[in-house]
Amino acid sequence: MNKTFKTYAAIFIIVMIILALLEVNKKETTDWRKNFDINEKSPFGLFVFNNEAKNLFKNNLKKIEQIPYEYYNQHKKNPHNIVVIENNFDKESWNKILTQVSEGSDAFLMVSRMPKEISDSIGYYDSEISFEEENVLKLTDKKYQNDFVTLDKFPSGRGFSFIKPNVEVFGKTVEKKNTDQANFIKVKFGKGHIYAHTEPLFLTNYYLLKPGNVKYAQDVFSYLPDRETLWFVSNKSSASRFFMRFVLSNPALKYAWWVFLGGFILFIFFNAKRKQRIVPVTEPLRNTSLDFVKSIGNLYLQEGDFHDMMAKKSQYFLNKVRMDLLIDTQNLDEEFAKKLHLKTGKTMEMINEAIVLIKKGQDPYASVMKEDLTRINKLLDEIFK
Repeated sequence: MNKTFKTYAAIFIIVMIILALLEVNKKETTDWRKNFDINEKSPFGLFVFNNEAKNLFKNNLKKIEQIPYEYYNQHKKNPHNIVVIENNFDKESWNKILTQVSEGSDAFLMVSRMPKEISDSIGYYDSEISFEEENVLKLTDKKYQNDFVTLDKFPSGRGFSFIKPNVEVFGKTVEKKNTDQANFIKVKFGKGHIYAHTEPLFLTNYYLLKPGNVKYAQDVFSYLPDRETLWFVSNKSSASRFFMRFVLSNPALKYAWWVFLGGFILFIFFNAKRKQRIVPVTEPLRNTSLDFVKSIGNLYLQEGDFHDMMAKKSQYFLNKVRMDLLIDTQNLDEEFAKKLHLKTGKTMEMINEAIVLIKKGQDPYASVMKEDLTRINKLLDEIFK
């Protein structure tokens, strides 16, 4: 066991001990922030409502992750229900919702602060109506008089401070010291209706899991007609598509992942210095083609077979004439000489002399001297210069 391995092992053990101590002494904390996120299991998330929404709307619910402005520009819809739960849209999106309502759709707006575009168009204003730490939400319909919700954790205390005449009040905030204040109304707008509720908190996990509170939620949504319902959820509520989402959402796996990354970084840090044996110098391969040609040439000279060398030189020359100059070399006659003269620009005397030597090299019975080989080699090279 070398020194480097011992160092790594000691660092790893120390890190694991520190993480174990942190995990043992860690107190479980509850996130009480009002996030209204459909994927959050914290008290004020909408995880439970999201799972039960399909049954609540009889499988007519469709979640839309686009903003209304984009969605309605791409889709033409028949009258339908629109649900918005604590979501902030731009002015154009609210106007799109109003347009759909005027054409016969019903919008259910469950937001603690009503958008100005809606309140100005319809004529009602919301504000703080209660400063109590506990609010009781009840419906005004007698058939629902036994269904209510007690908000004992961070109620917003918001409701309607002004309502135009002929507006139906469906729900109120009931307090011991104050008179009933409206928090759930229905307003006719064009061919459709707008349902506005200023306290969406009762839809969160904390309250829906309490016995009896689900009935109040069912009563509230029962006012919507039974037809297709579009729920515009916030983009931040859409499920994360990050490939590590499962690991990072699990505390144990998350700790293991960070330990792995920390160990990997330490490994790179301590091994930053390059460890490698000296690479031996390798001489590049030598080009032996020229040596080979010289050896073959010397062999022919030593053997003294000038006739064979002259024949090969002639054969190579004629092949080059066929390929490069496109001249037929079957008959080395006067016509061949004229064509070669025109294409190379060499004198007829030189070409005729070369043809005589080529024929001599091709004649197996001709007597070839060293001077003939030298002369044909010079002539043929000169022709193709």
